Amino acid sequence: MYDIFGEMGSAEELNTLAENLVNEGDIDSLKKLAEENGIEEEYALDFANGDSEIFVDATMAAEGKLFIEGEALKPKGIMQDWLSYIEAETFEDEGVAKAVRKKGKSLKGCIASLMELSFRNREPVDKDILEMVNLKPKPSRVEFYVPNMREAKEAIRKYYMGEKR
Repeated sequence: MYDIFGEMGSAEELNTLAENLVNEGDIDSLKKLAEENGIEEEYALDFANGDSEIFVDATMAAEGKLFIEGEALKPKGIMQDWLSYIEAETFEDEGVAKAVRKKGKSLKGCIASLMELSFRNREPVDKDILEMVNLKPKPSRVEFYVPNMREAKEAIRKYYMGEKR
């Protein structure tokens, strides 16, 4: 995933490297840095041309990381929703955006945290509901739980930042 430049732990690291590449006149590597980190090439070129003072801010850096990790993971269903919740948190709180970008934190790790929350809180599904399920063979017992948005956002913050909202 981060094969050329390695995982960058902050927007500041990305900006420093981008600035060094521009100073060296290595625009091709700047484009590769952008691609590897989920940043649109247009932003890299704006930075290279002096149209932007910074390569990325904390939110852009986090969104880029989530984009790259999402492309690799290809989440579906509720996991897609969870990714959207993480993205929303990065837009609402710069602290979350910075935490998402930290080395060692990942979309997979956050989803694992949310799945753990789901498993720890699972409850038996009512037998009448199971009777209505159109599967063969019919399940005799199902335990199920998916955190609501508030719970999921708390778990996201706890995973990335070690806190609850």
